[in-house]
Amino acid sequence: MAQHFSLAACDVVGFDLDHTLCRYNLPESARLIYNSFAQFLVKEKGYDKELLTLTPEDWDFCCKGLALDLEDGTFIKLAADGTVLRASHGTRMMTPEELVETYGKKDWRHCTTDRHCAANVDIPCCSGKCYFYDNYFDLPGALLCARVVDSLTKNRGQKTFDFWKDVVAGIQHNFKMSAFKENCGFFFPEIKRNLGKYVHRCPESVKRWLRQLKDAGKITMLITSSHSDYCKLLGTYILGKDFADLFDIVITNALKPGFFSHFPSQRPFHTLENDEEQEELPSLDKPGWYSQGNAAHLYELLKKMTNKPEPKVVYFGDSMHSDIFPAHHYSNWETVLILEELRGQEVKAEEAEPLEKRGKYEPPKVKPLNSLSNKWGSYFIDSVSRRGNAEDSLVYTWSSRRISTYSTIAIPSLEAIAELPLDYKFTRFSTNSSKTAGYYPLVHYTLYSQDTDSKIVFTEK
Repeated sequence: MAQHFSLAACDVVGFDLDHTLCRYNLPESARLIYNSFAQFLVKEKGYDKELLTLTPEDWDFCCKGLALDLEDGTFIKLAADGTVLRASHGTRMMTPEELVETYGKKDWRHCTTDRHCAANVDIPCCSGKCYFYDNYFDLPGALLCARVVDSLTKNRGQKTFDFWKDVVAGIQHNFKMSAFKENCGFFFPEIKRNLGKYVHRCPESVKRWLRQLKDAGKITMLITSSHSDYCKLLGTYILGKDFADLFDIVITNALKPGFFSHFPSQRPFHTLENDEEQEELPSLDKPGWYSQGNAAHLYELLKKMTNKPEPKVVYFGDSMHSDIFPAHHYSNWETVLILEELRGQEVKAEEAEPLEKRGKYEPPKVKPLNSLSNKWGSYFIDSVSRRGNAEDSLVYTWSSRRISTYSTIAIPSLEAIAELPLDYKFTRFSTNSSKTAGYYPLVHYTLYSQDTDSKIVFTEK
């Protein structure tokens, strides 16, 4: 495989919508998502009202890359080799001694290969036994589920749990296909009232870049699991009323990752009328706006549109589970991971000092979800304690390994590359390069370990 990747070499450029083209105000959107589910659990399912009360410090629990054991209420952070780096029962972090006693150096019990799992061929899958948190829509749910475990443990003495069915019911209540139109649930009514509070408009540089792609003859696509009506609301706000003109193909309610993994007969395309799904289509014959569908029929259309037997496609997305892994594994597309942790975990020298030393007072704020968690440490790397006088050693996390395995490159945002020429040559992740080669910009991300108070330089030389 070539060492470099360039947009100029791609025939087709596809985008996810939420947290890719559309950036959210993470502290506000996280609070809204949490409240949407907490209100449902309390009002509809009878859970304790204490779930409705949060402090700014509670948000430090949130860290992408955690897996939840649905049977015993334990959250797990994994090393690249599948062993447990950190764990908590509910929000209570386990001590190093508890970790050794519970897990030792063995792989986590759910860390097994499962090729039937659409999430990944070698990660804990989103099955009936565990759930993997890898995007900002899910992440507030991690905090909520941890607090549910706390509540059930304290108030009922439970050691095993079956609350997940209620969480799934909350998802259906807030995000079912008709929720936006019917103004039901807690999420969409608030989004409609205060969209600017939760969503950032696209910078002009990104708008110019999208037009530049079209002018360069690239076929552009928007593939989102959001429904058509919500997609229109977001697209109009972030890009303007003519946003659909920036894309040759728009696919909503794509139901990723199934969009990539399912056979065409399992997931046909549908036409839309007034945002309602209409007839099933036996194939995809022309560009336009569609619902559901599958990557196989889409690729046949792309062959016709490009007049090439194997058009080269790149897809931008923020979720390893829904975007990056399935597009890479099932469709062999190039993939660009939008990774806001690259923005949030860069620590400036003055920010690393405690407020007392800086002589400033700042009121408490909700921690942005892309910033470094004191409880869980870095999303990318962590330290492993050694016995005796041996120094702690640094290891890559499971999430970090997936990034370097399934992403072509990883960037903090579209804005980070919008002013580069289309023929800019990015260094790609590959087996021949370091595990950090594909991150752009190539800067040193200085991270701090809470346990050792040590400074870690993330980028390899």
